[in-house]
Amino acid sequence: MPGGTGPAGTADWYRSFGIVDAPASSPCYAEWSLGIADDPELIRRIEQWPHNKRQPLLVLAAARFLGAGITPYPEFREFLLARWDDVSRTVLARATQTNETGRCATLLPSLAAIAASTGRPLALIEVGASAGLALFPDKYAYEYDDGTSVMRLRPQPDVAGSPADGPPVLRCTVEGAVPLPAALPHVVWRAGIDLNPLDINNPDDVAWLEALIWPEQEFRRERLRRAIAIARQDPPLLLAGDLNEQLVPLADQAPPDATLVVFHSAVMAYLSSARREAFRATIGTLAAERGCHWLSNEGHTVLAQADGSVVVPEMDDARLRGRFLLLQDGVPMAIAGPHGQSLEWL
Repeated sequence: MPGGTGPAGTADWYRSFGIVDAPASSPCYAEWSLGIADDPELIRRIEQWPHNKRQPLLVLAAARFLGAGITPYPEFREFLLARWDDVSRTVLARATQTNETGRCATLLPSLAAIAASTGRPLALIEVGASAGLALFPDKYAYEYDDGTSVMRLRPQPDVAGSPADGPPVLRCTVEGAVPLPAALPHVVWRAGIDLNPLDINNPDDVAWLEALIWPEQEFRRERLRRAIAIARQDPPLLLAGDLNEQLVPLADQAPPDATLVVFHSAVMAYLSSARREAFRATIGTLAAERGCHWLSNEGHTVLAQADGSVVVPEMDDARLRGRFLLLQDGVPMAIAGPHGQSLEWL
């Protein structure tokens, strides 16, 4: 998250979202964000909220949750002003807990490689798990497109636990020597931690998950619904609480004969640098004591180390902008699309 706390900082935040993050995925959100950036009255209102509640995606999702349609900015502005009290209540009560199952497509090659290297099934812990839908990489279908051919992976019918219309199909374009697996890894245990886990059996929580999907991306909404149908058949263990407090006790519950993997996507931006350092220290302890592996799938702006350096100082910043850097056990492995739509192996 940007560090500015004044109106100019907030406007810059929305302008950056509208120019860098949104255009490739949602022209609607790009237009709305740029409109807000140039709207002093809305910036003034947004500035009344705590800093962590001013983020563009949270505000736009709150409006969508309340029924805002895909309209030109002037109509969207009218909606915001007319429903401001409701928007404010939603923003203050909710968080950006996007549960993007598509990210499993960018995590799968690393998960499969870890399982193959250890010769054991996997036990998964996701920190910042939302409703826990990313904990089912073995239950989804995948299509990896390298521009000349498409590799398809499907779960075994007898273990898929899929809805009648099939599991969600996660499509991902790949570049470079991505180590695509021949089969899906075997997962024997799955659990997650979140400050406020979402309940896939709660209609309001499901509606919020759908509101977090960007307007034009109906395909993401459809695969969310299919993923929810799978998770409802075998819900994962989800703990409410701080990841630094809950991680070790939760790891103690994992089967000792499985390979433990802790992973996260788009979570570290919500932690202070001190809490990120504490998390790294905990991961180090789990690696030493449990042979735990760590997958970090995060925006590059939160990868600064304690000494102020970055993980890949030689990499051009423009190459990463708007995408995630995937690290396996602290080593950069790939550049990933934020919704799992692409994977560029390093």
